[in-house]
Amino acid sequence: MGGLVLHSPPGFALFSPRVFLLPAIVLLTACATVPPQSGSSGSRDLRLDTYSTHCGKYPATCPELAEKQAAASKALTVATGATRAIPVAAAALVLRDTEPQDELERQLVECAVQADLEVNRRWFGGRRPHDDECFEEVEVEVDGCLESMTRAAALGHEKHAVALACARRVLNKEWGDLYSIEPRYRFFRQTRLLESVSRDEETRLLASGCTKGLWRTIKPDIVLHGRENPPLACRVFDFKFPCLEGKKPQWTRYGPKSAFAGTDQGTIYMEALECRPVILSPAGVFR
Repeated sequence: MGGLVLHSPPGFALFSPRVFLLPAIVLLTACATVPPQSGSSGSRDLRLDTYSTHCGKYPATCPELAEKQAAASKALTVATGATRAIPVAAAALVLRDTEPQDELERQLVECAVQADLEVNRRWFGGRRPHDDECFEEVEVEVDGCLESMTRAAALGHEKHAVALACARRVLNKEWGDLYSIEPRYRFFRQTRLLESVSRDEETRLLASGCTKGLWRTIKPDIVLHGRENPPLACRVFDFKFPCLEGKKPQWTRYGPKSAFAGTDQGTIYMEALECRPVILSPAGVFR
């Protein structure tokens, strides 16, 4: 293939042998099933200091912090209890509210920060990739096959995998079995019907090459479930790792051949899961 083949630094495989695709992660602010928070106020301050220290050392990775005060006066406010009344079109907006609203968000943002630092350290000695490096074409092993993609996409996949492993450790402590990592759902948009796709079915369809069976599916990164009705999505989150300096994280738009052509992840996640989606990134939380 014509792309540049990356060679691993000593002790590391080329990106991740298994690339985890991480769709949008949504937050329902009106959720009433938040588990008790653990840890002292000191531990919460430490986590915030970790984020603040990172941004102080690498301000280019946190462009939103410089605009926080100006953005605060313009940001939309989602009223508790009114989440499901928000027009669908509003889900596509990415608001510049970068501050985590609770302990869970703080810990998940820290996961994003640590994933960003770890992967950048692995491939670039700790610096951010330059913009021209983001556009380079590389070959990455995905499910046993070499796949050509931009370096930006490859880095995003690897950072997602690291962030999700961190998130799993956080959620195991706070949410027990009331969460799902990368659950897949089949969404019939016209009838508003939502079906859960099992891991076995997903694996079988991918192994057989019958990807048409996954045509109208969505796959958020993390879904937290209600205690009284576990299948109900209570909060949903998605990690995003922009490669270009100063680029804000945003929802991926569906291509023309998608079942959801003409719209984006945020809109579809809100329609399907009836939760307002939220993006987590090293720069903070984007609603």
